[in-house]
Amino acid sequence: MEFLKIENLCKTYGSGENQVKALDDISFTVPKGQMTAVIGASGSGKSTLLHILGAVDSPTSGKVWLDGQDVFAQNQKNLAVFRRRQVGLIYQFYNLIPVLNAEENMTLPMLMDGRKPDPAQVEEMLSLMGLSERRKHLPSQLSGGQQQRVSIGRALFTSPAVLLADEPTGNLDSKNSMEIMTLLRKSNQERRQTMLIITHDENIALQCDRILTLSDGKIIQDVMTGQGA
Repeated sequence: MEFLKIENLCKTYGSGENQVKALDDISFTVPKGQMTAVIGASGSGKSTLLHILGAVDSPTSGKVWLDGQDVFAQNQKNLAVFRRRQVGLIYQFYNLIPVLNAEENMTLPMLMDGRKPDPAQVEEMLSLMGLSERRKHLPSQLSGGQQQRVSIGRALFTSPAVLLADEPTGNLDSKNSMEIMTLLRKSNQERRQTMLIITHDENIALQCDRILTLSDGKIIQDVMTGQGA
């Protein structure tokens, strides 16, 4: 059953001779619980697609449906609530707040939403991310792999409907990259979370259930890897 539906999605920047089509009439669907890799050369439209799916950016035309809801038919207030509660975002450069410790960074989205974190859930997520002994450490006191675990814990903490990751292993060595992918797959399988992961790493892409290849704003290949969801 389709959970995420992208319909005739276009994103254009500039006008006239300077017009650039970042996304050119893209359509595809993603069933609930599928882990999809999005690959392609720089400038192919990968990050633009991810930002629109996360409602960080809006399309020039086309629609995005999540669990039957027309995402961009909402007003700005409801769209902000949608971003906080339904979407988890993981970035290559972690985007942690330097003056907040690991636990505070991880629970920040829920606090910003006016909700009080459940202490048991905090303990569970810290344990899952292997950060129980680092909960009071500032980002500057953590390794790159540990910082990325904090950012993943932050993205997962609100139990989002869809998790979007932009080069989540781009700054990590091969050992840490595999550990991060193991954590993402574990969450994908145990929580049936729908995930889209941008990556330049073929080994990372092959660990996903499906690989979408973009070129010049279009999908040029859509293959299943046989990994299963």
